[in-house]
Amino acid sequence: MSKLMVANFAHALVAVLAGNAAYFLLMPHLPPPARHVPYRMDFGLAVDFAFCAVILWIVKVIAGWRGPRRAE
Repeated sequence: MSKLMVANFAHALVAVLAGNAAYFLLMPHLPPPARHVPYRMDFGLAVDFAFCAVILWIVKVIAGWRGPRRAE
């Protein structure tokens, strides 16, 4: 496995864990349509995905400050 692949996996893992933690901590304060109901496809899943996507973007921006990575 290349270092770039490992870095991408680590970024995604951090984004999913932090995004879900933030969403589930804030869920009681969200409007009812934005709250996920278990075992259903609902708008809450889209909101949860948005939390994860924003955190992934933040992680990628921070990683970009550290300098460009070269694929091996």
